[in-house]
Amino acid sequence: MNEAVMNKTVMNQSVIVAITGASGAAYALRLIQRLAEAGIEQHILLSDAARVVLRQEVDLMLPDRTPVADALPAILAKHLNIGTEGMHCYALDDWFSPAASGSAGIKKMVVLPCSMGTLARIACGASDNLIERAADVILKERRQLIIAPRETPLSSIHLENMLKLSRMGAHIIPAMPGFYHRPTTVDDLIDFLVNRILDHLDIANPEAQRWGE
Repeated sequence: MNEAVMNKTVMNQSVIVAITGASGAAYALRLIQRLAEAGIEQHILLSDAARVVLRQEVDLMLPDRTPVADALPAILAKHLNIGTEGMHCYALDDWFSPAASGSAGIKKMVVLPCSMGTLARIACGASDNLIERAADVILKERRQLIIAPRETPLSSIHLENMLKLSRMGAHIIPAMPGFYHRPTTVDDLIDFLVNRILDHLDIANPEAQRWGE
């Protein structure tokens, strides 16, 4: 396969990235950055609570008046030092976005970090906003849904919802960084989780440190 064909193949990949109001905004930003660097098309969905967490945890200020979907690509590109090519953002009530329908052909979705409220609504098929609808589409089409829950301690309700989604075929990858790679910075811990998610997305990930290396 020549380089031009390989590049076209990469750009034809699409991933929905949903950011909710759980703690762990830095995980989502690193995933967006890594996907952009790999040339992967992204459909980014942002909950209202996620806006608050982004401001609180990483000092990423989003405008109150301008529709966030219009402003987000440029803001993320500046914050993460990436380009906006292949980056699409949608309002949570944009039912005409590709994320809202299985016929659009998007085969992968990551909810990172996933709040317990979003987890519960996905598990019961609520579909009250675009994040929930997109996850419902991925599940009904039997495509790849990765959920990265971030909460502690976990109640029986949380655990039951995770088990329910796992039985539906979702990949549950909790925000639980490991330490066998001898992390020395917060970035090392962030990369541990993001590398695991990239592996499950089957995206080339030469930066990942492997067990035994």
